[in-house]
Amino acid sequence: MAAFRFLRTALLALLLGASAVLAQATPSDAEEKLIDTLIQRVSKMSAMVFLRNGNEYNAADAAKHMQAKYDYFKKELVTAEDFIDRCASRSEMTGQAYKVKLTNGAVRDANEFLNSELRMLRQQAKKSSS
Repeated sequence: MAAFRFLRTALLALLLGASAVLAQATPSDAEEKLIDTLIQRVSKMSAMVFLRNGNEYNAADAAKHMQAKYDYFKKELVTAEDFIDRCASRSEMTGQAYKVKLTNGAVRDANEFLNSELRMLRQQAKKSSS
């Protein structure tokens, strides 16, 4: 019985410790660079329209919004994918998914679009480090 109590206490301490670490998580330098590069890339997509909560925004405004959300939620993020999920693809207030209107008029989910952009950035980083 004492061994069970010790095991239960140890497991609880481990879970609480892991929660504390995750609560204070921040992106690594490499992930932060990817996030910054992704935001900068968005800011330069001047021919695109970003749709948020039924309103249209230009690339510069979309990038500013992403940056503000990133600054607010940074301590809760670990990866660039976390950034996209939490800051760049849906409204915290309404839960609505953000959209991107491409230059050809097609509309895509921002999550899908930004993850595609992120994959390209990761591939470029991999090539340049080889």
